[in-house]
Amino acid sequence: MLEGDSDCLALNALCGRPVGSRDGSREESGESQLRSLICATLLVGSAVGGVAFVATPEQSQTSAHEGVQEKSQTANPTQRAAATRAFLGLGAEPDKAAAERGAPLFAQNCAFCHGPNARGATGPNLITSDKVLADDKGEHLMPFLRKGILEKGMPAFATMSDQQLTDIAEFLHLQVDDVANRGTYHVLNILVGNATEGKAYVESHCMGCHTAQTFAHIAGKYRSPEQLQRNWIWPVRDEDMTAQIKTADGTISGKVTQISDFRISLVTEPGEAKSIDLVPGVEVQIHDPLVAHEQIVMKLRNDEMHNVTAYFETLK
Repeated sequence: MLEGDSDCLALNALCGRPVGSRDGSREESGESQLRSLICATLLVGSAVGGVAFVATPEQSQTSAHEGVQEKSQTANPTQRAAATRAFLGLGAEPDKAAAERGAPLFAQNCAFCHGPNARGATGPNLITSDKVLADDKGEHLMPFLRKGILEKGMPAFATMSDQQLTDIAEFLHLQVDDVANRGTYHVLNILVGNATEGKAYVESHCMGCHTAQTFAHIAGKYRSPEQLQRNWIWPVRDEDMTAQIKTADGTISGKVTQISDFRISLVTEPGEAKSIDLVPGVEVQIHDPLVAHEQIVMKLRNDEMHNVTAYFETLK
């Protein structure tokens, strides 16, 4: 499990997409952007769709996501945080020394309206503020804080020095990073399951596709329990998703490169790219090597997840 979080490691590698950076180039609002970040941090990897033959758009980007997933297996916490920050477009790493100086300034001057951690109180939540997200090193927040919004009850901090205002800005940046950057989360001990029950689960749910040798290989492949848990639930895709499409003009088959509710794109065996609109009369059959894992994820309970991980750990 994660400190301050629920047992959601079962979903730790399942979807995500880059969003904007703190350079002001975003098109999304702060609130909708954070929702994207939360989605990405809860579901990093490939998304799981619930519709019979229609996968989500993120599934077409598996190679990029799995590259991130694969590199994370040997990354230390600092490298993992930096990689996640870059992947999510969070901008530069917050200056922690400046943020520490800014914390008492924020508490004294801002917390009574915006809450002690800037999550909101009588005033708005600043974690999703466009002004905060568009700022990098205080270049936008500094003039804003000096001027204030008097008509809305926000005072001007004209007497504060540039350094003090920059420190407050870095404090806010650190709060955003703490919320959005899953790579900084501290992973606690997750070996809390029953290995015997985990073995029984594997024998009843997994032996149709795998052998005992497969599980020993998986167990020895990952150095930490959380990496092992993440990857037995949703492994790196080593086979392509393929599709056979029947239209009025004939049948097309090949490797799926993109799929949505409206269109499917694939590359045929000769290397020709095709895009077919999913209109009435078009029949699509998809072969996804990870479909069994998709079905498991949709039903997997926390105790089952921990039990299987505990069992795999005994195979190392």
